Amino acid sequence: MHIEPFGVEIWMNEWENSCEWNLAETCVESLTIGELLTLTGKNDRDLSDLLSMKMTYGAIEGSDRLRRAIASLYDRQAPENVITTHGTIGANMLVHKTLVERGDRVVAVVPTYQQHYSIPASLGAEVQPLQLREEDGFLPDLDALRALVTPDTKLIALNNPNNPTGALMDREMLLEIAEIARSVGAWILCDEVYRGTDQEGSGMAVSIADLYEKGISTAGMSKAYSLAGLRLGWIAGPEALLEQVSIHRDYDTISVGMIDDHFAALALEHRDQVLARSQAITRGNLQILADWVAQEPLISWVKPRSGTTALLRYDLDMPSRDLCIALLQETGVMFTPGSALNMEGYLRIGYANSEAILRQGLSRVSDFLRRQTG
Repeated sequence: MHIEPFGVEIWMNEWENSCEWNLAETCVESLTIGELLTLTGKNDRDLSDLLSMKMTYGAIEGSDRLRRAIASLYDRQAPENVITTHGTIGANMLVHKTLVERGDRVVAVVPTYQQHYSIPASLGAEVQPLQLREEDGFLPDLDALRALVTPDTKLIALNNPNNPTGALMDREMLLEIAEIARSVGAWILCDEVYRGTDQEGSGMAVSIADLYEKGISTAGMSKAYSLAGLRLGWIAGPEALLEQVSIHRDYDTISVGMIDDHFAALALEHRDQVLARSQAITRGNLQILADWVAQEPLISWVKPRSGTTALLRYDLDMPSRDLCIALLQETGVMFTPGSALNMEGYLRIGYANSEAILRQGLSRVSDFLRRQTG
């Protein structure tokens, strides 16, 4: 099976362990286990609970405790509507492999996480990109979507909040998209891994699984919950779909790790505390980034409404990969080139690392930009 190289992951693998100031990171600043215990009102003695844990496969679909905690994130999902996976990346892969066959038509918003168009294409699907445009605030043009969706459309793939733009579809837009899908009987897969990081209100965007009878939501512990090291994600959706997913899952997952299951459940049972920390970081850091963009003549953007990333348009006659490599070599600051996202002329910044890293990194980028025009 041929599949296109994963542009963003190749870039991250190449540079993230050698950069000094990581402004490409997409997770809210990662928690230590000690910090997680403190946030959840536990202490080191609670680690003794793990000493008697026998290292079996555990509950194959995820423990009852964890699935209850995940279901509580949704308005209309029960534990039976949830199955655990190896990260959101595993959840997305399983949904695509379960639903998509050769000759199917798939509509995918772009830019987005590359899984959502490269995996269907590798399975032999006809993938129709729905290009998000800066002039639309990087929100989908619903008339363009209607034109792309035909009676043989199997799946519409969304990402909300969007990576890399930080755009956020509200309930009304999602309901309109659901109606478009319903008109042809298509599924909607919505990658919601950044859910919980909205810049306003509770921070929790509405989920497609709660809005549409053929809506599938995927998410995980990496971005909003700062626990990427658990490698734990999930699929929320109709039970009949999960039965089909389980057939594929038996071949590449079996179960998630019992220790991962334990700490994910602990974090989700105390999600108010975990998300309050995450929102303090993302909201404070986005204001720092907004102030920086406002005083940089070579940089423009559509300010994100959610997530941990933004697309920055730059006014330099230089390919984005060349710019990012020069930036790394001269300053130690890491961005992600737009070319890795099929968005040449842009840079992706991750702004949810520590405030100190963000401030120092942006200061160095300013010096770099001045040298380009001086």
